[in-house]
Amino acid sequence: MLSRTADHLFWMSRYTERAENTARLLDVNYQTGLLPQSDAVAQVGWQSLLSISELSGAYTKRYGSVEASKVMDFMVKDESNPSSILSCLAAARENARAVRGTLTTEVWETQNQTWLEVKRMLKAGEFERDPAQFFEWVKFRSHLSRGVTVGTMLIDEALHFMRLGTFLERSDNTARLLDVKFQAVQSDFYGTANGRDYENDFYHWSAILRSVSGFEIYRKVYRDVIKPERVADLLILRPDMPRSLHASLNEVVGNLRLVASDTGSETVRRAGKLRSELQFARIDEILNTGLHAFLTQFLDRVNDLGTHISREFLVPTTD
Repeated sequence: MLSRTADHLFWMSRYTERAENTARLLDVNYQTGLLPQSDAVAQVGWQSLLSISELSGAYTKRYGSVEASKVMDFMVKDESNPSSILSCLAAARENARAVRGTLTTEVWETQNQTWLEVKRMLKAGEFERDPAQFFEWVKFRSHLSRGVTVGTMLIDEALHFMRLGTFLERSDNTARLLDVKFQAVQSDFYGTANGRDYENDFYHWSAILRSVSGFEIYRKVYRDVIKPERVADLLILRPDMPRSLHASLNEVVGNLRLVASDTGSETVRRAGKLRSELQFARIDEILNTGLHAFLTQFLDRVNDLGTHISREFLVPTTD
């Protein structure tokens, strides 16, 4: 397969997944914002969302003070923000258009219809009327895109590059969510009562789990009250949790091996090493050594892995 074609397929899927993850992050912040809390606490939540996406500087330069409505506009429909939902869906559609001949008609029409529909919805003010419903729509369109892709595409290199983009992006976004939200909601895993509002904590942890479609899975797996260390275990180490770091790296490694001519290449080796560390890690060891340090290192290594994938398979990025 031509590297340029692989590049378009890879980034089409990454941008679609990024739009979904942005919707998930905004939705959890919007829902937790409805809980009783001070203005200062609410503002920290929106600041953390910008921090997750590394957009604090760009936002401040354009909007100044952090306000919920402004952050929502910036992350949903601001075309100057390359990570906004509108920008991501536009980029996904453009990448799909560039390789339209490689895609099935159903895949192309799904991407194109999503782009046309999101423009219509934003113009009609549907986002402002019901943000939660809009975020659900974005998630649904991403699910539809993946389903149509798996259901209609030939199982060949094109599909493998698309899956590779999806799960590399997912691992990055799950790690970012975990890192920022754990610091914001719970500074001490093993603290005593100390006046904490545990009922409020429950709703925040529930919202975080719901943001990755993990609330029902948590109940099924642990059958217990929500505990921070188990949330971390579920979203980092469980290979059967679809949005966990371990599950995402399983998919990355599997698809890399299918497209690599040399299964002993440096890119495959790095992906396999990262996956094996997740496979044999224990959550108590991760928490004892520091969750933030672990996730920061993970993000650095995922970014490095993306660079190696670009160099070996895709159109090289200019430094």
